Amino acid sequence: MPEKVLMKGNEALAEAAIMAGCRHFFGYPITPQTELAAHMSKRMPKVGGVYLQAESEVAAVNMVLGASAAGVRAMTSSSSPGISLKSEGLSYLAGSDLPALIVNVQRAGPGLGGIQPSQADYWQATRASGHGDFKMLVFAPSTVQEMIDLVADAFSLGDEYRMPAMILSDGLLGQMMEPVVMDDTKRTEVPERPWAVSGHGNKREHNIVNSLYIDPPNLEAILKERYEKYERIKEKEQRCEEYRTDDAEIVLVAYGASARISRSAVDAARKEGIKAGLIRPITLWPYPEKAISSRMATAKAFLCVEMSTGQMVDDVRLIVNGKRPVSFYGRTGGMIPTPAEVLNEIKKMNGGI
Repeated sequence: MPEKVLMKGNEALAEAAIMAGCRHFFGYPITPQTELAAHMSKRMPKVGGVYLQAESEVAAVNMVLGASAAGVRAMTSSSSPGISLKSEGLSYLAGSDLPALIVNVQRAGPGLGGIQPSQADYWQATRASGHGDFKMLVFAPSTVQEMIDLVADAFSLGDEYRMPAMILSDGLLGQMMEPVVMDDTKRTEVPERPWAVSGHGNKREHNIVNSLYIDPPNLEAILKERYEKYERIKEKEQRCEEYRTDDAEIVLVAYGASARISRSAVDAARKEGIKAGLIRPITLWPYPEKAISSRMATAKAFLCVEMSTGQMVDDVRLIVNGKRPVSFYGRTGGMIPTPAEVLNEIKKMNGGI
């Protein structure tokens, strides 16, 4: 059994990417993700990889596009305003059907905001990560170990479906240190990419990676085909963790760092005789609609907990569709909700159902 080591979230995520076969990293420093890039700058030369600090976030994401098109595993990372700058490149990646890993260690916004943890980029990740009709795979870890585990999944599913994938972390997870297992037996090889624009010795037709389609019927047909793929992904790849939901009357829904806080609040509520439970989305897209729908048989109400003014709560309300009350509790601007605050919200809801 591999030994546990103490690692910071950002550095663990970087090391996991190397284990997953990533040898091309392009980034730009911004708090609170800078340790991820710094770790890559030290490690990539030692594993035969490429680390390049680009002149801007815009340059970094387009370098990822070029590297992915050439058939290698590539990634970039940033924090909230930096991801905004990468949005055009994310759209180009999706429009070119290219896999890549993008990491967002969220900070408070809007604008430059602050450097403290936030979850206010949910809409950006799941709704408006760039212009046009497209989706990205979005994973939301809640522990440093899960950050490690989800990196390999993000790379492999991105390859399988030929689309970009995002790890949506935050400053709390990125900066905290926890004991983790870095399992060498889980090192992965990069699969062959027959679509890549790599050398072929005139043994096949030339590949073209492109997101420009001048003929409207052609582009519409491509988009319809892509959205058929998205429907298959929604059916197959929804992930979540459920905690004490079997008999829960008040079901909390929270992801990432907020889920850790909500789990403690659920335990405290149970000690007071309140039947509370937690659904923790692991994939934010595709969103775990099935899990929330399945709990409506016993749940009398839902409570969404976020480090924002309320974004994921919209998805829960769409799924519940007015059949149960859906409440929201959040802190924003870099403030972090406490278990006591969440418990207080649970008590309020319990008195009204």
